[in-house]
Amino acid sequence: MSNMRSAAYMCEGPLLSKIIRYSVPVILTGVLQLLFNAADLIVVGRCCGSLSVAAVGATGSLINLIVNLFIGLSVGAGVAVAQGIGAGNREGVKNAVHTAVPTAFVSGAVLTAIGVPCARQFLTWMGTQPDVIDKSTVYMRIYFCGMIASMLYNFGASILRASGDIKSPLLFLSLAGVVNVLLNLLFVIAFHMDVAGVALATVLSQCLSAALVLLALSKREDDCRLRFRKIRIDPAALKEMLRIGVPAGVQASLFSVSNVIIQSSINAFGSVAMSGNAAAGNIEGFVYVAMNAFHQTAINFTGQNFGAKKYRRIDRIVVFCLICVAGVGIVLGAGGYLAARPLLSVYITDSAAAIEFGVVRMSLICLPYFVCGMQDVMTGVLRGMGQSMAPMVICIVGVCVFRIVWIFTVFSIPRYHTLRVLYLSYLISWTLTLSVEMAVYLLLSRKYKKRAEKEKE
Repeated sequence: MSNMRSAAYMCEGPLLSKIIRYSVPVILTGVLQLLFNAADLIVVGRCCGSLSVAAVGATGSLINLIVNLFIGLSVGAGVAVAQGIGAGNREGVKNAVHTAVPTAFVSGAVLTAIGVPCARQFLTWMGTQPDVIDKSTVYMRIYFCGMIASMLYNFGASILRASGDIKSPLLFLSLAGVVNVLLNLLFVIAFHMDVAGVALATVLSQCLSAALVLLALSKREDDCRLRFRKIRIDPAALKEMLRIGVPAGVQASLFSVSNVIIQSSINAFGSVAMSGNAAAGNIEGFVYVAMNAFHQTAINFTGQNFGAKKYRRIDRIVVFCLICVAGVGIVLGAGGYLAARPLLSVYITDSAAAIEFGVVRMSLICLPYFVCGMQDVMTGVLRGMGQSMAPMVICIVGVCVFRIVWIFTVFSIPRYHTLRVLYLSYLISWTLTLSVEMAVYLLLSRKYKKRAEKEKE
């Protein structure tokens, strides 16, 4: 799809049908990406027991904390490309593409240098239980060896989606997902490698998806084409990526700080609670990625229309994305909760108590998850409009600070020191953050519309 056709696709014509057609492949892509971790948990759960499930699950929030800062830069790359396409800035698009690749490589190298040697210390600080920390450390160290491939895929996929190509990332992850599952079975069942096997399978799968994304970019025939000999860091393009990406990454990392603190609180309830929490969190992840597709849709549709100065069209993008994400979240969240026990039994086969812990989590997080989806859509809209600091500050205060305060105040009261009270902090924080972001959007929308009217005079 050429840049001109991509801009016309997002900036002209009916919106709702285009948003749905754009979002469905993104949903499938996210589901496949999540299957990497789901396959890890299911294979080790059935072949190695609930302690291995707890060991893999205990690393999730910590990995996100470390990785999300750099994932935010890929968001910045996507916004830069989307706005450049909408504004017809061909040189800016080319510079953004060729700056994104070396930025991704360096980001991955830094993550590997941090994650591999420091894995056990990080897990110790989180209060990971002695009966799972050795396995968690092995999993984390191997996982971080694949960070360069992971970053290259995320940056490349962000560029493809911003340009309107939503099918390629889906195809690449489909292939990588099949490879991941086959390698899981080989390494765990045939070679008896336990958590090391599933981590290695994930890394090799990420290498495959990264190679396919780079190949796809090199085969394009528009301004998003990657020419390896022209790869360099353009200062202006990097500055724009950092302007959007750093606040997005800081927000995501601080988001993870609160999740790490929550995970530490869960760890205090023992390995059985950890196992149930890990399995429930993985099931909820499928609901989240389905909703998060509308977050990515909101970013790219808003980015191109903002670049084209079609501010009133952005209002319709907001409404349609909110309706879609709420519908998907309600249906999947309620379905996940109603089927909680049989779903959790897929992951956990040796502990009924762990399954009950998982049910508690799903009743308070999975069921009202649509509120989180709506909040993410508003964050995406603000970022697509080029706003970097506003969504970061709102989310840090509304989610991170609130949850931390909740843990050290309400949750610390003996009668409220339960997992139910801990999980309740999620819904309250989503609701507060969504309300503020919607108010900020209305103010910004009014500002840009008035500016456009003055320019016409």
